[in-house]
Amino acid sequence: MAFAFLATAYAQNWPSFRGPGATGVLDTKRGAPVSWDVETNRNVKWRTAIPGLGHSSPIVWGDRIFVTSAISSDPKSVFQYPIAGSLDRRTDLTKQQFKLYCLDKRTGKIVWESLAAELPPRVARHPHNSYASATPATDGQRIVAFFGSEGLFAFDLDGKLLWKQDVGPLDQGAFDLPDYQWGSASSPIIYKNLVIVQCDQQKGSFLAAFEAATGKPVWRASREALPSWATPTVYEGTDRAELVVNGTEYFRGYDPATGKELWRIKGTSMISVPTPFAAHGLIYLASGYYRYTHPIVALKPGATGDVQPAGMAWRAEKGAPYLPTPIVYGDYFYVFNERGILTVYSAATGERIYEQRLAPGAFSSSPVATGGRLYAASEDGDVYVVKAGPTFELLATNKMGEVVMATPALADGMLIVRGLTHVFGIAE
Repeated sequence: MAFAFLATAYAQNWPSFRGPGATGVLDTKRGAPVSWDVETNRNVKWRTAIPGLGHSSPIVWGDRIFVTSAISSDPKSVFQYPIAGSLDRRTDLTKQQFKLYCLDKRTGKIVWESLAAELPPRVARHPHNSYASATPATDGQRIVAFFGSEGLFAFDLDGKLLWKQDVGPLDQGAFDLPDYQWGSASSPIIYKNLVIVQCDQQKGSFLAAFEAATGKPVWRASREALPSWATPTVYEGTDRAELVVNGTEYFRGYDPATGKELWRIKGTSMISVPTPFAAHGLIYLASGYYRYTHPIVALKPGATGDVQPAGMAWRAEKGAPYLPTPIVYGDYFYVFNERGILTVYSAATGERIYEQRLAPGAFSSSPVATGGRLYAASEDGDVYVVKAGPTFELLATNKMGEVVMATPALADGMLIVRGLTHVFGIAE
């Protein structure tokens, strides 16, 4: 009965990056609005300023919203927008407050804020990144926040620190310029009684699992991988669970209980960011750094060893996005890439249905879907609302009035958008 309750609760909430199962989909009785106006507050229920700099997405449990931030002691802390076209080594290594905030979903009011740590960062970040880019995760009993090199922290629902774990400094940066540090972004996940983190870096990459209740280490698996910024996902099949991981050179599957590798697929990009997810009984994988290969794979569950084409429902050698995670909604697989182009495929076969340019600007955030509509936010702060289906129809373009790097969250009747300085509750 407890498992059934938790499964239902997860379906009603948005407990981690990209929501339930990292799918980006939450269909409830009330869909989010199609259009809104931030200047006049039309369909804007509330907006709340969040101090500091954070690209992490909001998560939702019940009437609470949780979001992280890093508050620099330097009033001129660097954030470069748009991204510089040339090598940009500016950063902010002054003392930071690494914080978790809890907001009331109905009003946007900050209910509490908790300090995880206060210290100078151990590793520099890219000026387009933040020190709070990993989205927290919750199982309704605790909230886990990951600040990369600064550690993994668990809080109760009232903001009390329960435990912390130091995973060590994570040297994450350009594969072709090893001393050019970019900072971390991979988010933690909670699976049953485990908190799992992916820590791919220049040397010594690993996956690690900790007891959710105590923080005690359970297993650690070394990885032959260069830095990546993808969040892992657990696919719960009928015969077994598979911890699915994106990374350089290979997609891989692991046993989430032990960390043992189950399968691998060769041929990913040298920079891998999109998060794996499952839909229609398939596991979808994408890796698309623009200077290299960009494969999309629809994998049949239950693979072992080096996966051959027979183990895949379909594979496309081109088309994967660099930063945003694709989404399956209904019968279609949607790719909103970092250059503002939407490409739609059959989720079952990989057949390309249509392609449409949405915007000239960049996309870092991933799309979400509800009520027969897809919502995709550009870095410029424009949220495009596209009708789901085999033909393109742009329903609205909504301006947030500030940069948007984070993936929005969904709650019943509400789209929660995190901008550079505010969190917005968009609802009728």
